[in-house]
Amino acid sequence: MTTAPALDDDTAWRAFAARDRAWDGRFLVGVKTTGIYCKPSCPARHPKRENVSFHPDPASARAAGFRACLRCTPDTVGRDRIAVAAAIALLEVAEDRLSLDSVAAQVGYAPHHFHRLFKRATGVTPAAYARALRSGRAADALSEDSTVTEAIYDAGYSAPSRFYEADAKRLGMAPSAWARGGDGVTIRWTVADTSLGALFVAATDKGLCRVSFDEDADELRRRFPNATIEAGDSALAELAAHVVAAVESPDRDHDLPLDVRGTAFQEAVWQALRTIPIGETRTYSELAALAGRPAAVRAAGTACGQNPVSIVIPCHRAQRIGGALGGYAYGLDRKRALLATEAGQRADLQE
Repeated sequence: MTTAPALDDDTAWRAFAARDRAWDGRFLVGVKTTGIYCKPSCPARHPKRENVSFHPDPASARAAGFRACLRCTPDTVGRDRIAVAAAIALLEVAEDRLSLDSVAAQVGYAPHHFHRLFKRATGVTPAAYARALRSGRAADALSEDSTVTEAIYDAGYSAPSRFYEADAKRLGMAPSAWARGGDGVTIRWTVADTSLGALFVAATDKGLCRVSFDEDADELRRRFPNATIEAGDSALAELAAHVVAAVESPDRDHDLPLDVRGTAFQEAVWQALRTIPIGETRTYSELAALAGRPAAVRAAGTACGQNPVSIVIPCHRAQRIGGALGGYAYGLDRKRALLATEAGQRADLQE
């Protein structure tokens, strides 16, 4: 088992109390009353907090006098994480599509079991992860290559038809438009008032592509220099009202359409952010683990900073180990206010 990075006891206890599988393989829990050590997601009844200790790996737990739990078999978790990491490495360097059978065989697992294991660790299936990688490469190549066809082949597709059939929709706009800086695409924008200041909201016909504070249409022109940028209509005003509601009333269910794109890892982090319940936070370490890369803590922070639709993807719910707020693109005062509102509304829901 790989030694986990240092973490504070409060974070470890919270993961253990929640039986959070994302932390399996990152630390172990020693139970003083039974003399065993468990993985964080162990289904056994929880002991009192004063009766546990936390250890980075089996060797340190055994040195402290504990033995492995027979119910959750904590020593096997390391093998699972190593296999997922190896599979990710295979997918990232593969020039051709790899079947589930092929990936599973190369990391030593049965296909059905590994499919479930990979999704539990990363939040997506191996096939979805591979598609995200190809789409990210295609978007990068479309910004650099002279023709769309060259970009598609450079991204690892066997033929243009495979790109258009499987992954073109992930870019949110036609690939030729992406290559031309949004040429042929219309992006509408508006500014809405909130308790935290003016909120800039922009969307394509498919969904929100930018939600931010302290910005204007110049940011859209920088990102999409050849797109048609115009003031929003009544449809966008209605969509913007729902975004404002997400600021003021985060306890409600806000199912908003999105038209955003990131790398596979960024999208995994953004997906993890959207699973955080109102009034709760997650550390960058936790987000990295949920995204399938436990060691990529700094990259998880960067993914939060590159979130194109603040509030809708709640990157303000990310913080450092120990409770420090970390950064926020639109100022820590706004981050504190958002968290305070959510904490208050969560308390009201629990009364």
